[in-house]
Amino acid sequence: MSRSPGPVPDPGGAQRLDKWLWFARVVKTRSLATALVQSGKVRVNRIRTDKPSHTIRPGDVITVTAHSRVRVLKVLATGERRGPATEARELYEELTPPPTAFGGHEAELGPQRAPGSGRPTKRDRRAIERLMKRES
Repeated sequence: MSRSPGPVPDPGGAQRLDKWLWFARVVKTRSLATALVQSGKVRVNRIRTDKPSHTIRPGDVITVTAHSRVRVLKVLATGERRGPATEARELYEELTPPPTAFGGHEAELGPQRAPGSGRPTKRDRRAIERLMKRES
């Protein structure tokens, strides 16, 4: 008798939003998924929802703001359990555009310093001022 590698995601059907977020490993616990939805940081098909019991189906697009990131996920299937990460990735398609160095707003922000590099020195400040004068 051959043994299957585990439960196969259900391509049809419906599932609670908080349960799906937990199965897809967007959050660590189901209670965190519930809190995320109740705080209004989740949209289903561009409509904000605050109900963890909101029913989702394959084909729905979920926008989640978690961990200082916005993720756009297309539901491909509902899950039966919270399995390994490889199994969780089969539940959705990532639609989030890849991040750029400064979030796509390089021109608006001006010169940038590396995070954690401290305050600019007097020499750095003068170089920044010279650069800003050239641009304007």
